[in-house]
Amino acid sequence: MRYMVIERYRHGPGPVYERVAAQGRMLPEGLAYLDSWIVDDPSMDHCFQLMETSDPALFDAWFQRWSDLVSFELFPVITSAEASGRADGSER
Repeated sequence: MRYMVIERYRHGPGPVYERVAAQGRMLPEGLAYLDSWIVDDPSMDHCFQLMETSDPALFDAWFQRWSDLVSFELFPVITSAEASGRADGSER
């Protein structure tokens, strides 16, 4: 299953990028990073990450590792094609 993670940097992007450079993403085994986007404004304090896992409980461990620098929102997501199939009843 894929998930959209919305991150809000508590102290701006600097401390987050410093930790990533020093320690990597610190993802638990079984949680995969797919892609990310940063809000294009002067603060650059929001990140949208597309992640994948079969065990959503892994997010708790990952969020804990970053909770001093980042607050999180988590949403399971499907593709637009999947949503269209559900909406018109062709996907069951």
